[in-house]
Amino acid sequence: MDKEFDMDFLFGNSMGDVKKMDYSFLRGNVTETHTRKFLGGWSWQPKVISLLFKEYDRYILLGDTHALSTWIFCILARIFKSHKKVYFWTHGWYGKENRIEKFLKYFFMNLPNGGVFCYGNYARELMINEGFDPEKLYTIHNSLAYDQQIKVREELKETSLYKVHFGNNNKNLFFVGRLTPIKKLDQVLKAMAICRDRGINYNLTFIGDGEKADELKELAMELNLESQVWFYGSCYNEVELSLLIYNADLCVAPGNIGLTAMHSMVFGTPCITHNDFKWQMPEFEAIREGVTGMFFRRDDVENLAEKIDEWFITKGESRQDVREVCMKEIDEQWNPYFQIEVLKKNLK
Repeated sequence: MDKEFDMDFLFGNSMGDVKKMDYSFLRGNVTETHTRKFLGGWSWQPKVISLLFKEYDRYILLGDTHALSTWIFCILARIFKSHKKVYFWTHGWYGKENRIEKFLKYFFMNLPNGGVFCYGNYARELMINEGFDPEKLYTIHNSLAYDQQIKVREELKETSLYKVHFGNNNKNLFFVGRLTPIKKLDQVLKAMAICRDRGINYNLTFIGDGEKADELKELAMELNLESQVWFYGSCYNEVELSLLIYNADLCVAPGNIGLTAMHSMVFGTPCITHNDFKWQMPEFEAIREGVTGMFFRRDDVENLAEKIDEWFITKGESRQDVREVCMKEIDEQWNPYFQIEVLKKNLK
């Protein structure tokens, strides 16, 4: 965005344990603003409103319904600066909104006169069904460090790293990301135990750390799976991560999958996650049933076990073909080049 447009940036000055980006890479001016929280979840960013009265003709704001400063900015823009175009970049609709949330969201998402950039087609279709103008809804998807990952990917080759570690020829499942409650990773272990009791053994590697790590280790021992589960720990080296992902056979994410799908598929590994899309993150759309992965019934461990077995029965002999279709999905739609084209087309 910084390369393609003449633009400036306004960032919040902190977000929990999320590391700030290096602003020195940007040509445009960078300003930080403090985010003040109040009244049970509402927020205010003091420096937002004043930007409306500066010499900008386009604005992209996060579409956060709890950001009171965003509400005020858009209302003032409608009244005093209607010649300027305002856009939201947001998750949009989830499908789980209650009546009050729907009421608030409907008015809020109609405030920007330029339109709304949605992460996914699922949210866009829900908004169209709610009466929003489809001409002002743009699917922009999401992406990771694509250029870096492509360079790494060009050097990838199959290795025996899992066979060496586990000492067997089992198919290899994995999860990459924070080991947190919302990811429901105990379901993977329970599904593995079901598969084992049916006569099929898998290995599992957890790449990441988090508050559920100790509980997952205890559960692996209770299920007599400790020899088949590798707690690899945190890893931020893309070369190392690429080898682990490329040489695995299937990513299993029982909770919302999010950017884990991007990371897995850019290195050619398919994904299984749950099918209750209103509780998913937008990246689930990269999974095409039976092609780049599968969906199981949410919180149904028996069905998860069935889907894992089904994947290897139907796709077990076509690993390289699966790699190629997974990579193609990311290369065509889930990268910054796709995103910048969407922005260039619609920031008229």
